[in-house]
Amino acid sequence: MARAQHGTTSRAKSRTGLLPLAAGILSAVALTGAAFATVEAAACTGSAQYIRHDNHIELVGGCVNGTELPATSGTRQANALPENSKP
Repeated sequence: MARAQHGTTSRAKSRTGLLPLAAGILSAVALTGAAFATVEAAACTGSAQYIRHDNHIELVGGCVNGTELPATSGTRQANALPENSKP
């Protein structure tokens, strides 16, 4: 008799272990759906492109508005040294 009860208890424990797994999968699917819906609702007019002008680069298109970006105080030049070299 004790053996039959032990088998029933182990099955009950495995079933309760599936509940957190199912909840995790369900929440991941819901969050993925919400992310796709948010991107679709953004209504971007097209993909963004960087256009080089005489002395600056301009981002045209996409969902980024240039007025929303923080202002910079000047131009910054990239470091021309390779990663492994010492200054």
